[in-house]
Amino acid sequence: MKVIVFLPALIVCNGLVAQTDSIVTVNKKVITLKEVVVRNNLNVPAFIDRVKDDTTFYKAFRNLKVLGYTALNDIRMMNKKEVVKATLNSKTKQSVDGHCRWMEVLEEKATGDIYNKHNQLNYYTAEMYAGLFFAVDTICGETNIVKGAEFNTKGKSGIAKHKEQLKILFFNPGKRIPGLPFIGSKVALFDEDVADFYDFVIDMESFKGDLCYVFRIVPRTDLRGGEKDKIVINEMTTWFNTTNWEIVARNYDLSYKAGVYDFDVHMEVEMTKFEDLLVPKVLRYNGKWDVILKKREQGAFTATLFDFTK
Repeated sequence: MKVIVFLPALIVCNGLVAQTDSIVTVNKKVITLKEVVVRNNLNVPAFIDRVKDDTTFYKAFRNLKVLGYTALNDIRMMNKKEVVKATLNSKTKQSVDGHCRWMEVLEEKATGDIYNKHNQLNYYTAEMYAGLFFAVDTICGETNIVKGAEFNTKGKSGIAKHKEQLKILFFNPGKRIPGLPFIGSKVALFDEDVADFYDFVIDMESFKGDLCYVFRIVPRTDLRGGEKDKIVINEMTTWFNTTNWEIVARNYDLSYKAGVYDFDVHMEVEMTKFEDLLVPKVLRYNGKWDVILKKREQGAFTATLFDFTK
């Protein structure tokens, strides 16, 4: 693994000031630091550990279990020519009372075959969305506690197992995913055998007014054919607030082709604060899935969350 840290070069008298790189090694991995970062005293080993062990991202989504909020839901399913063939647009409101929460549908408009004849969602993509954001019945006893809330696929099958695998990939990027054929180990970005295929980049930039450290993971540009076949994550970028280290936003680009399935997925998440709690405010998804024994799907959705309450 090669970690590259860079900041905009200093422009003086219309000339570029030369910078001297510094090389450090962390856990047998080479890290290249630009001079300006060295002067800022960024603790790189601690930074990498913080990325690996971060819980603020998962905590933000668990906060949705104890808060009321309103959501605009936009789901679109496309055919092979990327023409929209089914949609679901709705406005929902989650309410909380004590340790219970429930959801009301305030507005809804559905087109095409988004629902089947039993009034159930007809697409895997839409079903996954509903599993994340829709509560059909009143749910009680949930908390926003992260400690001890581990993901586990044991004993699960079908959509329940896939949801758990998606949560591992989404909330714990860089971790191995059990039970996912061909790619489960290929997403373990911090394992030495996988990290060797990637460049890790640390930058600083403003994200919607917040000064952030940016941690970007991209495949090495010099990979050969056989090595490229081991790539699942085309890019993962995370913005960390430099003041409190909370995640401000995260983007993913993932793709893979195997004998029994292939996918090409892009996701974006933006966070906001409600009182003292970090919460997601926008989640965007655009992806293609082709799983054996299921029809090929191409879908996009956007969840916009606001009006949070306790």
